Amino acid sequence: MSKTVADVMTADPMTIDASQPVSVAARIMSDEDTGAVIITNDGVIAGIVTDRDIAVRIVAEDKGPETPVRDACSDDLVTVGPDTSIEQVVQLMRSKAVRRMPVVENDRAVGIVSIGDLAIDRDAGSALADISAAEGNR
Repeated sequence: MSKTVADVMTADPMTIDASQPVSVAARIMSDEDTGAVIITNDGVIAGIVTDRDIAVRIVAEDKGPETPVRDACSDDLVTVGPDTSIEQVVQLMRSKAVRRMPVVENDRAVGIVSIGDLAIDRDAGSALADISAAEGNR
């Protein structure tokens, strides 16, 4: 089993500037088969937006696809460093009720860790690990 977030994270996560429209974030998610994109301001991490954020905060509120992604992103950002222990990230995810966490070093996103990544590492035979490792829906 892995010891730190660096061992399980997805490196080089997709990012988008906060001023870009949500349609660009949605296109990135579709093209890259991911459920989250990290939001930046001048390259510095400023938030994270998920497919659910777009559905709930934009589509359900009848806002258009040109709405800046900053209007959809989570504003209570919780991050970890690559050297954070797996136990620490699990506790943070539980206490903050989040499924994905940006991995940050020097204010820059270097990765993203998800509950699926942790499931694959901790219990590769679990249903969540199987689902997380499967090819995405298209």
